[in-house]
Amino acid sequence: MLLEYINAALRHAKYEILQDDGSYYGEIEECKGVYANAETLEECRKELMQVLEEWVLFRVYKNLPLPLIDKIEILIKEVA
Repeated sequence: MLLEYINAALRHAKYEILQDDGSYYGEIEECKGVYANAETLEECRKELMQVLEEWVLFRVYKNLPLPLIDKIEILIKEVA
C-alpha cells in the first residue's frame, strides 16, 4: 500500500526548467513541502522521490494525516 501511494504521488509531480540557471525544479502539490531542484531531470526525479519518502515517513512518525491521492488513503492508527 505504501509503495502504491508513493508511486501515485510521483505521477502527480510537475517539473519545470528554471530560467535563471537552467536547472530542473519538481514538486508534488498535494504533498505540501515536497519539492526538489537538480541539474538534470533524472536527478530531480530521484531527489523528489527521496524527499517524498522522507516526508511520508516523517508524517507517519508524527501521526500526521497524509493527503488522499488517486483514491489511495493511508490512515495512521495509534498503537499502545
